[in-house]
Amino acid sequence: MPSSSPDLFGITGWKNSGKTTLVVKLVEEFIARGVVVSTVKHAHDGFDIDHEGTDSYRHRYAGAHETAIVSNNQFALMHQRQTGGAAPSLERIITKLAPCDLVLVEGFKTHPLPKIECLRKDSAKEQAIWHSNKHVVALATDHTIADCPLPQFELSDVGTIADYIGQKIGLHTLR
Repeated sequence: MPSSSPDLFGITGWKNSGKTTLVVKLVEEFIARGVVVSTVKHAHDGFDIDHEGTDSYRHRYAGAHETAIVSNNQFALMHQRQTGGAAPSLERIITKLAPCDLVLVEGFKTHPLPKIECLRKDSAKEQAIWHSNKHVVALATDHTIADCPLPQFELSDVGTIADYIGQKIGLHTLR
């Protein structure tokens, strides 16, 4: 039965480092192991999941504080915020999720939760996050980082990465 206070684990990295691909594969892997998984993705300002011309878009732009779109198979809740304010905390967003076993958090580079940093040799334009962030506990990469004392995993070795995450947070799976 899913927990009301799920385990959290982060996947971080710079743009085009493989974060989203790894999160998607980890979701599939954990589900195959019987884990109920939710995700939270940090996005840049200005994203929109609704588009001009839809009824729900019209509701929001008329000034509705929250707009829910509901069907037999899914629902989305959009909360309209004033511009210029800080994004809600990760903790607040987690309270909005239905009970689950694990929340994979993509992005949130500076948030204090254990995380794996994704690094691709051809997309590294900034200094690796692990250099300055003690919450990075391992790397998922396409090359070996010689001077890094953290565990390193091949980006495509999803099963081993899932094992590591499970061990790190004490998650019990069906595998």
